[in-house]
Amino acid sequence: MTMATGHTITVEQGTEHVRVVRDGQVLAESRSPLVLRETGCPVRYYLPPEDVRTELLTPSATTTHCPFKGDASYWSLPDAADLVWGYATPKAEVAQIKGHFCFYDTEVVAA
Repeated sequence: MTMATGHTITVEQGTEHVRVVRDGQVLAESRSPLVLRETGCPVRYYLPPEDVRTELLTPSATTTHCPFKGDASYWSLPDAADLVWGYATPKAEVAQIKGHFCFYDTEVVAA
């Protein structure tokens, strides 16, 4: 969708196999990520909660506001603050990402 400012965001169901590993530990792995493309930003993979080891994550006090997506909450590892974020109540235009998790460093696993 194109915003009034010429800013574009698309969210598509992906089939990529993506994985998040930190210090040798798999934090998340999914074959059904949502792929979010946003003007001026790198491609981001939003992973369904069942594909994320949420028991390893601690909620953070950090929040940020995106005028296009809404208010994000963050989670941390003991040695990595605000490593992952998500939108509990995203804007209607990107409603698909609700409840999904996005990591800064997500690798696409070659088939």
